[in-house]
Amino acid sequence: MKILKSRKILLIIIATLFILINTVAFFHAYKFTHFTSDKSEKTKSPERLSSFEKIQTLFFGVNNPKPRNTKFPSQKYKTLSLHSNKQIECWFIKNEKSRGTVILFHGYGGEKSSMITKSDEFIKLGFSTLLVDFMGNGNSEGNQTTIGYKEAEEVKTTFDYLQKSGEENIYLFGTSMGAVAIMKCINDTKIKPKGIIIECPFGSMYTTVCARFKKMNAPTFLMAGILLFWGGIQNGFWGFNHNPTEYAKNIYCPTLLLYGEKDKSVSRKEIDEIYSNLKGSKTISIYKNTGHENYLINNKVEWKKDVSDFLANKKTI
Repeated sequence: MKILKSRKILLIIIATLFILINTVAFFHAYKFTHFTSDKSEKTKSPERLSSFEKIQTLFFGVNNPKPRNTKFPSQKYKTLSLHSNKQIECWFIKNEKSRGTVILFHGYGGEKSSMITKSDEFIKLGFSTLLVDFMGNGNSEGNQTTIGYKEAEEVKTTFDYLQKSGEENIYLFGTSMGAVAIMKCINDTKIKPKGIIIECPFGSMYTTVCARFKKMNAPTFLMAGILLFWGGIQNGFWGFNHNPTEYAKNIYCPTLLLYGEKDKSVSRKEIDEIYSNLKGSKTISIYKNTGHENYLINNKVEWKKDVSDFLANKKTI
């Protein structure tokens, strides 16, 4: 009798823990992929959270107010509203005697105004630019983000828009999630840009979830996989198949891959695997003493040279 009673208690404990873990993962996944519309304070980056705040965040998820555009281009621009999987808003900046057009895609928790400084550099190099708000961000429709999965369709929408307008020299630029969306779009739809510039793309959705847990000093075993499972279910895709390392195997256009060696969100191993899998002409630049950040802050000279050299290469024009 005592053995049966002990087993019953053990089963109740296991079942309770299973339900608790899945409940926490369910809400955490939802809050990570859905922005709030209120004006409450955004959860700080993991590195800036106290131990208590980290525990609180692990149980209740992050607070993510919908990213809003905070500034506007200094140049004359046209606001476009394009119909994709969601209605998305873009800014088009026309450069006289343009060498082509660069479409800029922001990272997670960003919006098109965060791309203005990089747009300015492309304009100085003689290109027109198209700055894009992914779905759920800025002035685009909804409050959902899928970390590059469904955003890939929006990459295709903007690319098609420029092609139909007569633009022949189209380049794609993306940072973090934006880079991943570009890679998935090329993998899925076989679009053929003249070249792509991708900054710190993660190797797989699973590894980026694990990286987030590690930054919170939390174990990745079991919990990361459960969170990814529920995140995929909530957003209508199988998160374990969201794999830029595999997407790279179907990318044949010229590629410039940029990475900060102190990046705690994306490992060097992920970057090396992506670079190895790229099929076309490719160049990689690693920035020292740089993390998962805007490379123009501490590496402006190097970034400008890398981008200028890449775009000047006859293979990409």
